[in-house]
Amino acid sequence: MNQTETDERFELLDRLLPDTAESSFADAVVQGLGDSPKHLPCRFFYDEVGSKLFEQICNLPEYYLTRAETEILTTHAGEMISGLPDDVTLVELGSGSATKTRLLIEALLKGRDRLRFAPIDISQSALESSSRELIADHPGLEIMAVAGEYQDGIRALKDRNSGPELILWLGSSIGNLTRPEAVDFLRDIRASMSSNDRLLVGIDLRKSTELLEPAYDDAARVTAAFNLNILARINAELSGRFDLGAFDHLASYDEVEGCVRMYLVSSCDQVVRIEDLDVDVPFKAGERIHTENSHKYSLGEIDTLLEQANLVLENRWFDSQKRFSLNLMRGV
Repeated sequence: MNQTETDERFELLDRLLPDTAESSFADAVVQGLGDSPKHLPCRFFYDEVGSKLFEQICNLPEYYLTRAETEILTTHAGEMISGLPDDVTLVELGSGSATKTRLLIEALLKGRDRLRFAPIDISQSALESSSRELIADHPGLEIMAVAGEYQDGIRALKDRNSGPELILWLGSSIGNLTRPEAVDFLRDIRASMSSNDRLLVGIDLRKSTELLEPAYDDAARVTAAFNLNILARINAELSGRFDLGAFDHLASYDEVEGCVRMYLVSSCDQVVRIEDLDVDVPFKAGERIHTENSHKYSLGEIDTLLEQANLVLENRWFDSQKRFSLNLMRGV
């Protein structure tokens, strides 16, 4: 395929991309490391190194989530798209490499000549790379990618597309939000949906500590490197002086709350200089930086979540071991 043909089938809306990404990272570091307890937002995991490490995590034997969701999509993609109108646009939040999304794209293209795919991601480079690969592999595919935050991207697409949409939020990203935040986020998406739109969300299920903790603390220590990379990013982008060897990775599951929490733990008393921010950050031995939540849901908790967000469950699918769920919803 020549470049001209690719360009005709690919459009990038980048006006929503924040021009303050560097300053927002700096602000988050100042605020998070100045608070007690200390914390850093998990959205900053995904620089180029972090994204590659996460791809490795998805292939680890302990990390069941990707395999479980891929199994569901492989088995049930036809059911998920059954009854969708021919002019449906496939929208994806946080598309990344769109590896699993290919299964739905291929299922949709079996029954129609053309399909518009609208991935939304904060990473413009990831959007451009994955979009051009998808276009090369699928002659009937047109892509309108949106570089920006999810809600902004959905609203921008509605300005351009009055037809029906199937909105995907795959993986278990909803688990990174607190339960009230998850309700607010889904409610915000619901507010932009028409009666013909559908929302397909991946939600990880509650299970034993013995299965969950290794998924976030693997034997090969890839997840540890992924977690520590946020400190490496501070060093690289903000002239930080973190000694990565002086911090340990910790992942623990709270069965009552149904939440895996990840931390970086200082192994000694230390003070870390961040030159570009002109701050010195003190740590006591054993002091933690909270970096990520991953909430797990029972089926009853999912039903409550949807009810509070003004969404109705149309169908739900599980992998063969019932570890993970994909939930198809419409507005009330």
